[in-house]
This record gives sequence, C-alpha cells and structure tokens, in this order.
Amino acid sequence: MLKPSVITDPDFEQEVLQSSQPVLVYFWADWCGPCRLVSPTVDFLTTEYADRLKVVKMAIDPNPLTVSAYKVEGVPALRLFKSGKLEYTHEGAIGKQALIAALDSYL
Repeated sequence: MLKPSVITDPDFEQEVLQSSQPVLVYFWADWCGPCRLVSPTVDFLTTEYADRLKVVKMAIDPNPLTVSAYKVEGVPALRLFKSGKLEYTHEGAIGKQALIAALDSYL
C-alpha cells in the first residue's frame, strides 16, 4: 500500500498548487486522537486513487505558514486543491464512505 508524501511549508507551492493532478492535503498532528481514525482512509485513498489524486500529509506544528494560510483550525483537516485552487475543506474526523463520496464529486 502506498503512503502519502510528507510535505512542509517550503514544498507546498510546488507539491500542491503547481500539481497537474488534484491534491488532497491531510493536516494532522502526533497528539491528535481522531487523526488515528482518519489516517487509514487517507492511506487507502493514496493507493486506490493514485491514478487521479495525489495525496500528501502535513504535520501542523512544524508548518505554521501553510496552516495559517489555509485556516486550519483543528485536526484532522482535509483540503482538496484542483488546478491550484481550494475546492473542498473538512475539519474533524470523517468516515471512509463519506470522504469518498465528497471527493468523487470533485474528481
């Protein structure tokens, strides 16, 4: 199974905003209990959607610039970017089927 790429503030523009594929950014933290529930779904999407979606993860604590720029106020948080534009946001835990349904409407 593929794992999401780990990105940081300096990588964000190239890895997300300039990507030719839609990009799902998963914001998380080591201390976040609900993140442990969402991580397996993010890993699943990385593998199952590899042909149409790039999945990356960003730890919030060491990356304050991106967290602030995209108004991440809680974790887990998901942001979907398409052609460099923010298309979908979600904060808090989300079930696998609900996330798949939400993303499929943008892909």
